[in-house]
Amino acid sequence: MANLEGKVWTFGNNIDTDLIIAARYLNTSDPIKLAQSVMEDARPEFAKLVKTGDMIVAGSNFGSGSSREHAPIALKYAGVSAVVAKSFARIFYRNAFNMGLPIFEIDEADEIAENSKLSINMDNGEIINLNNGKIYKFKPIPEFMQKLVKAGGLMNYAHEKIGGNLGKQAI
Repeated sequence: MANLEGKVWTFGNNIDTDLIIAARYLNTSDPIKLAQSVMEDARPEFAKLVKTGDMIVAGSNFGSGSSREHAPIALKYAGVSAVVAKSFARIFYRNAFNMGLPIFEIDEADEIAENSKLSINMDNGEIINLNNGKIYKFKPIPEFMQKLVKAGGLMNYAHEKIGGNLGKQAI
């Protein structure tokens, strides 16, 4: 899989799903509308300033709270190419991959400064801070989960595997 490269936005510990996308916006599942309000309560200007390919680096317990799939969808459609954190809530972890948003756990996440530029190699498990050359190792993402990301999420992956035969009945 190709490397990901992007500018860093930093957030602290315990960024829950309400901070990622507030409950008041859950009356829609339109990913574009969700993206317009992403991180609004954590950093009001984020949705207007984030660029495609940018990355979030956060502390511990990113994505805690409710199990809503809206959170990784909002991040992905806002242009966030990856999230790097010390740890993730388990349900968010799985939802992120199911939605095609790659996430990476490293203990040293707090060493990465805002506006740094990162390069992430999913195959060899390395994150390189292009500003200072520091290399961080993470456990490589399992091949199946890389396939989910490459396909754009679980539903796209399933559709590719079925070969467009959704809705056809076996005779």
